Amino acid sequence: MSHQLPMISIPKKTTEDVDWTTPIRHVIAKSYGENPDNYIQECQALQRCRQDAVKGAGSDTTGRDLLYKYFGQLELLELRFSEIRVNFSWHDAFTNKVTTQTSIAFEKASILFQIAATHSAIASSQSRFEAEGIKLAFYYFRACAGMLTYINENFLHAPSTDLSREVIKFLVGIILAQATEVFLEKCIDEKKASALISKVASQAASMYASLSEEAKDFQGKGIFDRNWVTLVQIKSKLFASLAQCYRAQADSKAGNHGDALARWILAESLAKEAHRSASSFSALFSHVSPTLPADAGPSILDRTKSHSQFCTERKNEVQRENDLIYNAVVPSAEVLAPIEKASVATPISIQEVYSSPDVQKVIGSDIFMKLIPLSIHESASVYSEEKAKLVRKEVENAESAEVEVRSVLEAMGVQDGLARFKGMANGGTEEQPIPLDVRRWMEDIGVIEDRESIDTLMQELTRLKEGVRAELENTSRELEAESHECEAMRIKYDHLWTQEPSAGLNKALRQGFKSHMAALDAAATSDQQVVALWDSVKGDISLLLSPGVEEVFRASLQPAVPSQNLLELDVSYDEQERAKIGQFTSEIEERLGRLKKISYERGEVLKDLKEKIQADDVSHLLLLHRRNVGVEPALFATELEKFRPYQQRLAATAHHQQVTLQEIQSLWKGLRDLASRGPGVKKWEEQEKRKKDVVRRFSRARDGYMDVREGIMKGLQFYNQLRELTASLARNTKSFTSERRVEREKLIGHAEVQQRLSVPKQPLRVVDNKPPLPPQPRSPPSLEASFASMNLHSGRHATPPPPKPPQVPQPRRLSSHGFPPPPPPQPTRSAHAPPNPPQDPYASLGLFASSQPTTPAARQPSAPPPLPPSQKSPAVPPPPPSQPSYQSYVTQGYSGNSTFPAPPAPPPSVGARFSSQHQPVPPPAPQGYNSQYNYGYDR
Repeated sequence: MSHQLPMISIPKKTTEDVDWTTPIRHVIAKSYGENPDNYIQECQALQRCRQDAVKGAGSDTTGRDLLYKYFGQLELLELRFSEIRVNFSWHDAFTNKVTTQTSIAFEKASILFQIAATHSAIASSQSRFEAEGIKLAFYYFRACAGMLTYINENFLHAPSTDLSREVIKFLVGIILAQATEVFLEKCIDEKKASALISKVASQAASMYASLSEEAKDFQGKGIFDRNWVTLVQIKSKLFASLAQCYRAQADSKAGNHGDALARWILAESLAKEAHRSASSFSALFSHVSPTLPADAGPSILDRTKSHSQFCTERKNEVQRENDLIYNAVVPSAEVLAPIEKASVATPISIQEVYSSPDVQKVIGSDIFMKLIPLSIHESASVYSEEKAKLVRKEVENAESAEVEVRSVLEAMGVQDGLARFKGMANGGTEEQPIPLDVRRWMEDIGVIEDRESIDTLMQELTRLKEGVRAELENTSRELEAESHECEAMRIKYDHLWTQEPSAGLNKALRQGFKSHMAALDAAATSDQQVVALWDSVKGDISLLLSPGVEEVFRASLQPAVPSQNLLELDVSYDEQERAKIGQFTSEIEERLGRLKKISYERGEVLKDLKEKIQADDVSHLLLLHRRNVGVEPALFATELEKFRPYQQRLAATAHHQQVTLQEIQSLWKGLRDLASRGPGVKKWEEQEKRKKDVVRRFSRARDGYMDVREGIMKGLQFYNQLRELTASLARNTKSFTSERRVEREKLIGHAEVQQRLSVPKQPLRVVDNKPPLPPQPRSPPSLEASFASMNLHSGRHATPPPPKPPQVPQPRRLSSHGFPPPPPPQPTRSAHAPPNPPQDPYASLGLFASSQPTTPAARQPSAPPPLPPSQKSPAVPPPPPSQPSYQSYVTQGYSGNSTFPAPPAPPPSVGARFSSQHQPVPPPAPQGYNSQYNYGYDR
């Protein structure tokens, strides 16, 4: 067979350039609220993708891949930008008329048409003389029919002729007829049964015949190439002839010689008709058609001619045989039974084409992958929660398995008892080292002591306490001295002394002193308890830090009776029993190692599962199924099946663990039964008991050491804060005494002047007959008269009133500046006074269930009554507002009784009548000092 029958390919559409960037930027800014500049590269990639697919692509596999990729990106693009509008201009494949639409659907239908045209071109160009060529031609014809069918089913309102339903239907018929033709060639080459070949040929002839009838409707419209109509008619006759030929051969084999001869006669007639049409087609096929091969005319003529000759020869031969041998009656063609048809070519759906891994690889990743609609995010979050549930369930199962292993082994005592049984199997025991817990305590306490020892902290605590006490005592002495001096002056000057008694002014300062002393005394009691606790554990701590601790444990391993030896532990076990014990211990150790491997495997599987789930992203799938309502549950269930192998592996580890634990329990029971028959077990248990007693002894010492250290640190913090408050009290006291001293000096001077002025003058005696004495020189005016002459006191007498008894108000004294002094101060609240002392915060002080006596709280002195209007001086500023009461800080002990009392607040400055520069501001209460000052853990 020198020529193969020509195949029709669908012409391609042509298009104009399209601007994707501007509409996409607008939609991103409007619908997604993002910066379009972040997607410049994506827009450029989409622009290049279209340019490559519709401009530079050919009718080969490269062009096919470019079209595949562009259509796939269009699908994803439409899911994100369904409302986008772009001007798409396409030329009709048959009429060349330009059609412009703004819908992505028009662009998608045009690209599918291009893919179908490319498929038909690839199928038509295959060499069907080879098996691979027949296979590819059959596949691409069917894929082409599938693309065209998808257009007809999904794009109902065709804007152009080539996309109309009638044209697409006609093209699908041509493509499927050619696919059937390819399958027929394959059957003939493989020499299938004549009956099967006749059925396939009858199907092809029928399809071409129906197309020939449909083509007549399009002839007047000038849509299709005229060569298509002629070629379809030729093939309808040719394949009808082939169907009769192969059916005749089947009839001959069946013994129906008359029917066979009649079919050969009919086949010859159809072949000659086909040959005549092919002759006309070959003569008229002078132009080059883009949809037909260049040798379409000669090839169809050659094939019909050879087939016509073959039919004539076989008809003559069969007729001679019938005349000479069979003499069968030859029926007319009209009475022959029709040949059955076999439909062998069906369209390949677009879903099947695009689900291929090769096609998905060609499409690549989504260009706008970073741009996810909000609805997809919501669905993805639901899927993420499903994944999280799966992970949590597996993690909980794994943790439960780990807890089960530890609890079972601890309940049996395998970890501790295995060493004992190994010692029995070896015929004795080796000297055991210091336990790991004790070594850790030694290292921790050693590091702490090297940095700052308990003795150093004790010395610092004592130094701070003594410093606070000395400062408080000095403050008390200053207050006593000031009060004594004030009262001494009062006795000396009697009613001329107008300074207010100290008792009313320094009451708050004395209350602060008493409160601080009470806190100091209560804290001293707690210090004694700390010292007592330290004395109780100091010896064991020193031993723990010394090399002698090893001797203590070595002594604990010795038997209670000195004559016994550790090697006597196993005297009652013979060699055979020791061997059995050794075998048991080896098997148990092997199972324990298996449990470790199972745990490691479980951890690795969990790690892989978490990584797999973390990397899993179904946003792309959700985007593809965005139009399908209610698809998420089924989709999620399908996607979660990806993690089923990991769950199965985890379940397998749990099963193997259960089996291993059961084996360990069985072996351990047998080992205990075997090893419990001699006195060695009892001696060993006594030895372990002594060792545990030593460990508990050092554990108590270590706990006591930590309690002491914690208590000392709290004490240091307390004394530092108390020192600050005591210093503040001392400063206020010094300010108070200093101002009182200055005031006394002024009052002393004033009292001296009053005493001199109050001395009565002696009267002059009259001397008769003597010349009168010259007038006495005027004495210098008194200070009061000077003030009167200056008219500083309007409405008052120029001269001071005579001295009055002590019951009446004292005359006004002069200030250091020559102005009359203010009236005597009223018993107001001193600015140096601290706020009302709270209830004793140290009432509950005590350590290790011991309680201390409480200090009664001093009541806050009531505010003095306001001055009467006549005694108020406009030059005296009002007293400052009272300070808020200082809240003491009470700390609860670890054992519920012992606390260091919190120091009281510093007293405020002296009353407002003293100079403002001597009014120190009390420091704020220490932030966060609510910590407990106690020793020991809450045990």
